[in-house]
Amino acid sequence: MAPLRRWGLPAALLALLLGPGAGVAAFDVYASPEQLVVKHGASSEINCSTSCLQPTVSGLETTMSKVLLDKQPQWERYRVSNFSTDTIVYCHFTCSGKQMLRNISVTVFHPPEQVLLKLQPTWVTVGRAFTMECRVPAVAPLEDLTLTLLRGQEPLHTKTFEGATAAPQEASVTHNSTAHKDDGRHNFSCRAELDLRPRGGAVIRRTSEPQALEIHEPMPDNQMVVIIAVVSVLLLLFVVSVLLCFVFGQQWHQRRRGNYGVQAAWRRLRRSFRA
Repeated sequence: MAPLRRWGLPAALLALLLGPGAGVAAFDVYASPEQLVVKHGASSEINCSTSCLQPTVSGLETTMSKVLLDKQPQWERYRVSNFSTDTIVYCHFTCSGKQMLRNISVTVFHPPEQVLLKLQPTWVTVGRAFTMECRVPAVAPLEDLTLTLLRGQEPLHTKTFEGATAAPQEASVTHNSTAHKDDGRHNFSCRAELDLRPRGGAVIRRTSEPQALEIHEPMPDNQMVVIIAVVSVLLLLFVVSVLLCFVFGQQWHQRRRGNYGVQAAWRRLRRSFRA
């Protein structure tokens, strides 16, 4: 009897596993892809399958538009269209009266269609400050977006967006920088990266049109002294020339008046002799 007592509990468990209804729950439901990342307004295909050999009920539950493309006893393929917001889609199968579900998390994204960069001012002296402003209209999900301001290929400033909502929003970043002598030889740009890999997607990148900065070097002190001296000499010469013109003009005028006076006196003298 001892051997029977020793195997009593395992035998009871085995009987429960092999008893009536034990095979009802022995099936699984699969969904492909397990995570779906789709552009706003686009469509995607979804596959639902099961390990049950003869499911009695099957289907795909979603609030979006769907079309059954193909169907076999253990799998179905659907096209789901017009994704407009984040949602969850369900594959379901019923086997021997038991239903099982598999959900698919759907992320709807708005890619960075436009990346706009503005430099202010575009004309700057070495050592002076200038501002870089980058805007990306209507992008989502914003928390997966990274904006990077670049000088050539060198990152100058990076901004991420934490805790943002799923609705499309405008993203922007502003950075103040100091102009360097070699900045005129580089283009400035802004790169937007929407990283959807944690959600089952890919990285979407877009870069703004390159912008150029016109750099001017400050004038050395000794050169400024020379310019001031030259300007002073030229101004002095101008003043002297004006004064000389005035003096010579007065002398010429007096000489003409003097000649006219002698001629008038001579005429008066001749008239008196005639009288």
